[in-house]
Formats: sequence, C-alpha cells, structure tokens
Amino acid sequence: MSGKFTEVHQRSLDNPEEFWAEAAQLIDWYKKWDRVFDDNDAPFCEWFPGGELNTCFNALDRHVEAGNGDRTALIYDSPITGNKGSFTYSELLKKVSCFAGVLRANGVDKGDRVIIYMPMVPEAVVAMLACARLGAVHSVVFGGFAANELAVRIDDAQPKVIVSASCGIEPGRVIAYKPLLDSAIDLASHKPSCCVILQREQLAATLVMGRDIDWNDSEARAEPTDCVSVLATDPLYILYTSGTTGQPKGVVRDNGGHAVALLWTMKNIYNMEAGEVYWAASDVGWVVGHSYIVYAPLFAGCTTVLFEGKPVGTPDAGVFWRVISEHKVKVLFTAPTAFRAIKKNDPNGSLLKDYDLSSLETLFLAGERLDPDTLHWAEDKLGVPVVDHWWQTETGWSICSNCLGIEQLPIKEGSPTRAVPGWDLRVLDENGNELPAGEIGSLAVKLPLPPGSFPTLWNARERYFESYFKEYEGFYSTADAGIIDKDGYAYIMSRTDDIINVAGHRLSTGAMEEVLSDHPDVAECAVTGVADQLKGQVPLGMLVLNAGSEGNEHEVVKQVVQMVRDRIGPVAAFKQAIVVKRLPKTRSGKILRSTIRKIADGTEWKMPATIDDPVILDEITESLQSIGYAN
Repeated sequence: MSGKFTEVHQRSLDNPEEFWAEAAQLIDWYKKWDRVFDDNDAPFCEWFPGGELNTCFNALDRHVEAGNGDRTALIYDSPITGNKGSFTYSELLKKVSCFAGVLRANGVDKGDRVIIYMPMVPEAVVAMLACARLGAVHSVVFGGFAANELAVRIDDAQPKVIVSASCGIEPGRVIAYKPLLDSAIDLASHKPSCCVILQREQLAATLVMGRDIDWNDSEARAEPTDCVSVLATDPLYILYTSGTTGQPKGVVRDNGGHAVALLWTMKNIYNMEAGEVYWAASDVGWVVGHSYIVYAPLFAGCTTVLFEGKPVGTPDAGVFWRVISEHKVKVLFTAPTAFRAIKKNDPNGSLLKDYDLSSLETLFLAGERLDPDTLHWAEDKLGVPVVDHWWQTETGWSICSNCLGIEQLPIKEGSPTRAVPGWDLRVLDENGNELPAGEIGSLAVKLPLPPGSFPTLWNARERYFESYFKEYEGFYSTADAGIIDKDGYAYIMSRTDDIINVAGHRLSTGAMEEVLSDHPDVAECAVTGVADQLKGQVPLGMLVLNAGSEGNEHEVVKQVVQMVRDRIGPVAAFKQAIVVKRLPKTRSGKILRSTIRKIADGTEWKMPATIDDPVILDEITESLQSIGYAN
C-alpha cells in the first residue's frame, strides 16, 4: 500500500531521530537537547536528553506572548450543576501562575510530588498546569477513589501537597471527597505537609486545622509564579494504572518527549489547527484526560472542552449533541461505551434533530473495542468519519489510528487502521517469532518506543522491565492480542488473557463480541471464558438489550448463539448467554471481563478500585448463579 501516509510512516522508522527532531522544532525550548535519542540503557531510553523546557510555558505562556491571549483556551460545561464558563489563554495563565504561587508558598519545588484528587472542574486543570509550571510532578487520582486505594498512591508517590475538593457530583448524588481523603491520609504511612481544598457550593468540607487550606483564600493571597526550567527527561507526571498483582503501577511521563509527541498528534492524527474546538469526553483522572483534555489541545493553541456530565441522564441522550452544537466542536474523542449508552437510550437518534452538528468533522473512539454495529450507527447518525484508534496508558497517545492530518485511509470495520508514524507494530507468537499477515498473536512494538511513551515506572525500575520488555527481547509487549492484515491494518481482538482455550483451540472473545453486537436488539455485550471440566474453558456471553426490547430475552439469546455458530463455527462452543441490566465497568468505560470470569468460576476476586458502581457485581453474581455459576 503506497501513499503519503506510508511514506511518512516509513520515514519515522528509517530515521526516527531526524523525524522527531523535526517535530521538536514546534516546541519552545530554553536549551536545545544534546542528543535526540539515547538508548545506551535500553529499554530505559531517553528522548531529547540535555534539552530544557517547561510544559506549562508551551501550553499557555507562549500563546499569550504570541498575541493570542484573547483566544479561548478552556470551556467548562457542567450539565450536572448547570454551570458553564470559559477562560481565555490570558485568564487561564493568570489562574495557573497564581495557583503555582499557592503551591510554592506551601513548600512545593521542582521534583516534588503533588497528588490531585479532583472532580471535573477547571481547578483540576489549573492544578495540573501549576505543577508543571513549577517543575513539580503531579499524580492525578480519579476523584472518589476509595480511601485505601488513594492511600496506596500516597505512600508510593509521597506527595508534599494534596489538592482536592469538598465533593464530586454524580447524577442524583453528591460524593463527599474530604472524608475519603482524610481516611486515606490516616491509612497512609506518608503524610502530606498540606492539603489545598476547593470548597464546592453543593457540599462544604470541614478543614483540618494546621493542615488544610482553602483554595480560594490562598489563591487570593498568592504571588504569581514564573515557569521553572526542567530537563526534557525530568518527570511531568505519574499516572497509576491497575497492575496484575493488585499493586498499582505508576506510569511516568517525561516533559520533553511528551510535549513533542502530543503537539505532533494534534495536526497529524486529529487534523486540528490553532483556535479550533476539541472535545475529549473523558476525565482528567485517566490518560485521555491528561493527553487530550489538558495538554495536547493547549500545546496546539486549540480550545479544549472540560465536561462534567454523562452521555445519558444529564439530562438525556442528547447532551453530547448539545455540547457539540453550542461550542462548535470540530473533533469529539470519547469511548465506544458512551455511544453504546446513547444508542441504547435513543436507538433511532431522534434527539439529533434538535441540534446543529455542522461543526463536527470527525468522531474518534478509543478505550474499548469498537464493534461494527456502534461504528455504523455513529456513521449513519452523524454523517462524519468515525475513527477507531488504539492506545494505552503506557503509550500516552495512539499506537494505531487513521491519521487524518496526513492522509485519510479507507476505514475497515473492526480495525483502528494502521500503526501511527513512530510505532513499529508486529504480531508475535509465543516464542517471539513474527507471524504472517492474518494470523492472531501477541501485539508488540519493536523498540525504540517513540517520544511521549513511558520511560519507566515510578520507583519500580525492575517491574518496568519485567512487565513490558522481558517477554519479547527488543519489543514492548502491549498485552493485547490481534492480527495485522496484508494491508497493514491492525485488529485488536482482546487482551492476551482474554484469548480463551476451548478444547485446544485459541479463540478471541473479542471476535465473539463482534458477532453478538450485530444483533439489532443488543446494546452492549461482553464475552468471557469460564471454566469447563471437559473443554477447559467455554465462552459465556452477557447481553444488555436496547430500550424497548424487554420481554424478548429468550429469543435474542437463542439467535445470538446461532449467529456465533454460523460466523465462527461450532469450534467456538458458544452455547450460553444471559441478559443483564448493565455490565460492570471501570469509570473510564472498560468492561471488567476478568472480574466477571473470576466470579463465574467461583475463584477469589478483589473489588476493582476503578469500578463505576460496585452494586452491579451483586447483580451479575445473582445472574450467574441462576445458570449454575458463581458457586
């Protein structure tokens, strides 16, 4: 396959140092790097060693200095509270420099850690950028995380200061953050010297004398603070992701490679220009929020949308269309699960007619497999390209995507298109041998990893190597399974632990989910392997039906079983599916398939820290028990 994209991708692999040095020219540096890339201690590699910059300067100050201070930087839209607001680059810079003064007055210096435990409010963005301004390392913990999980992160990051809010707000309920924070600090061995608390009008918190300070009071007294120069290889943030051992892994992001890569993606992947409106409907607690709510859009001089709401229920399944119409959003980036929720509540897209979506040019989806039914529904209703792209917390940006700013390639359903420039993606067998086109195996990236990916784990150098680089020498193991076809299109089938072995046959649960999701009555589905005495494992399906399909459960189950038999074959041994009200998910929308499997098998399991609603697991357990599992 030839064309501009192929040419750019090949150049990025043939001469990565030249390719990324060119991209780095678009970032403002205090001091140019000594080398573009240093792999003397591979896989612990460095991009732009010796270079000095400041991430906050590149996100805010340089746009103001260039005369663009009146351009809108941030739009805050909270249907949950009814609040809306916006900040120009000049206004956001003023708030950030003042809050950096608050942190500095409380002892935060370059290299110190600050935990940010906040809801989706502008102050969360301000706190992140203020840390970057000082050269401090922020670690955002999703607001409302359980106290013991927050305590683990406090002990690992050892923050000098914790920034939090009195509460978070979900549809129909207010979540008090301060008692969770106080309990976490009591549980943790490490104690912060200070907590800065944003008091929200929905619920005031009681401050601890001598430790807690009020955000607004301290901000009013603060001295604005200038940017601090840091090394390109210095850490910008730590973002904890769940580990297989139950101990979270602190993914580290550096300053230099991060800024270079994310700015490059805004034009080349998302086709965004300065002044245009970009909306990542995620949360600042996740990597998408870090990369594409906060940093990348601001590096590029775009307007970013901070949304405190849900795709349905705030107030209805038309809220996404309202935000796009009202704020003239050009690109929307969200998770497939959000669109499945919208489709479930408004299958015919009736609410679309109430809004002008002419500004929207592209929908990008990531975080879960994009099933063909959701793809086609979104394409049909929105009339714009729907781009599936694949990446991970560790990578920080896309491994695979249709790069609209380079060349729009044909869309193939089920594929996030091809590896993005900078990524050399291969499919390997269990011995590390590359597999031919079309064969399923482990997806791995040939080193070096491009800038913007993680250079290490926080305080866990050996774990970094063991978890990601030991399995295949010279490769980063993504822990995802899939295929690459003859045209170079990747298909991410499932996590490698979701490849099930049915009587000796390796089968992808993701492929079965694609079949189930094609049924017109199925809004969402999940397939996991459960233990079977005869076959080792057999697949079990869980179905959430569209609104209006109730009472048709038995027939739907019968039909999807036949569909899997017809498309995948009897070898799949897919004979059982149950209808449930909802699927257990993380707050970022990922279905907790491994937890479902453990419950079904009756093996020991732990309540996931990231679960959206723990009550769902009780419902799932009851459903599984009704068909003879979970005993």
